[in-house]
Amino acid sequence: MNTTPLQLTAPDPSVDHVLAQIAAGASDQEACTMDLVAAPWDFDPVPGYGPGASMGDVIPTGAPLQGGLPQEYRDASPAELDARVRAAKKALGDRVVILGHFYQREEVVVHADYLGDSFQLAGAAKAHPEAEAIVFCGVHFMAETADMLSGPDQAVILPNLAAGCSMADMASIDDVEECWEQLTELYGDLDTPDAEGLLPVIPVTYMNSSAAIKGFVGRHAGIVCTSSNARTVLEWAFARGRRVLFFPDQHLGRNTAKAMGVDAAQMPMWNPRRPLGGASPDELRDARVILWHGFCSVHRRFTVDQIEKARVDYPGVRVIVHPECPAPVVDAADEAGSTDYIRKAIEAATEPTVFAIGTEINLVQRLAAEHPQHTIFCLDPVVCPCSTMYRIHPGYIAWVLEGLLDGEVRNRITVPEDVATHARVALERMLAAKPPAAPAAAWEQAS
Repeated sequence: MNTTPLQLTAPDPSVDHVLAQIAAGASDQEACTMDLVAAPWDFDPVPGYGPGASMGDVIPTGAPLQGGLPQEYRDASPAELDARVRAAKKALGDRVVILGHFYQREEVVVHADYLGDSFQLAGAAKAHPEAEAIVFCGVHFMAETADMLSGPDQAVILPNLAAGCSMADMASIDDVEECWEQLTELYGDLDTPDAEGLLPVIPVTYMNSSAAIKGFVGRHAGIVCTSSNARTVLEWAFARGRRVLFFPDQHLGRNTAKAMGVDAAQMPMWNPRRPLGGASPDELRDARVILWHGFCSVHRRFTVDQIEKARVDYPGVRVIVHPECPAPVVDAADEAGSTDYIRKAIEAATEPTVFAIGTEINLVQRLAAEHPQHTIFCLDPVVCPCSTMYRIHPGYIAWVLEGLLDGEVRNRITVPEDVATHARVALERMLAAKPPAAPAAAWEQAS
C-alpha cells in the first residue's frame, strides 16, 4: 500500500509552480511537455492550440491568432504583473467585472470577481449590466456566450484571442448543416412535428461550441446544455422530439443518456467525414441519441487503469470524474459530475477522505490546496493542463485592463446579431433548464 499522499505540492495551488519545479529537477513528476513552462506569447504567432492536452489536435484554418503582446508585459515579473492587474482593477472599479473558469491557472483565478463553470459564468455575464466591460478568463466560445447574454453596450473581452477550444472546433457549422441535410433526407421535414407533436430530431449542443452552432440549434427548436444540466436538457429534448442530435462531445452525450436508460445500440456515432456519419439508415431510424464524433482532450487522458491503480494505492479512495471522460472511466468511478459537482462533493465531505479526481489539473490542484484535511490528487499522474485555458496569462489581463484605463477596448468579442438572435433563444432555454436544487450526478440518480 502507498502510504505517501499523492498530492501536488499542496497547499500551493499553482500548477505554474509545479511545472517550474519539474523543469528545475526539483520534482520527480512528469509533464506532458516542458513547453508549458514557456510564456503563452511564445506560441501566439503559430497556429495551434498550444502546449498541453490539446497540442496534438488539428486546429481549423482561420482560427483566431493573438497579436503580439507589448514587450513591457513580456518582461514584467509575476509580482509586477500581479500588482499592475490589481492597480488597474482598483482604478476601474465597477466599470469592469472579471470572470474566471475553474480551469484557469491560479495566477489568473486570484483576480477573478466570479469563479465558476461554464453554466455559472453564463449566468454571471447576464447578471452584471452595470459593468462596462466583462473580461472573460476562459476560452473563445465562453466569451461569445457572454457577449450574447450581456447588454448591447457592454464589451466582452477575451485576454488572449488564441484561447480557443479543440472540442468546440470539432463541430463546424458547415459540417452540422450538412448533417442536418442528410438527416432531412432520411427522416423528412425536421421542423414539422408528427401527429403526437414530436419533432423527428431535437438538436442539443454542449456549451463548448461556437456561436454559429448555438444559432443553428436556436433556429431548429433546440437547446444548449452544460455538464451541470445535461440530464435536465435531455429530458427537455425527449419531451419534444423522437431523438436527439448531440454535439460536439460524444462522451457527455453518451454518459448522460446511458444513465437515463438509453441503450448503447440506440446511440450511433456521427462522423462528419462519412456518408450518414458512418451509420446505417436503420441505425439512425432506431436512434434515440445521435452522438457527434467530438471529445475533450483533457478528459480523454483519464483511464480505467488509473482508477484501478488509485484503488490499489489507496483502499477506500473516492473516485470522481467529469462526464466528458469516456464511458468505461465513468463506469469505473464512484461518481461523475460537472466541475461544480466535484467541488461541492469535496466541500461536503466531513471526514478526512482520499479523493482521486478525473478533471483538469488546475482545478484539482486548487481543491487540494483549499482542503488540506483531505488527500486530493489527479488521476492522471502526468501534469497536462488544458492547452487553451492555459493561454490566458496575467500579462494579457494587465494589457486589456490598462487598455480600458486608456479608453481602448482590446480583444473585444462580438457575435453578429443575425447569429446571436437565434443563439440567445437556445441559451435562454439552457438557463431555464436548471438542475435539481440538490443535484446528484445523472448516473447516480439512475443507479
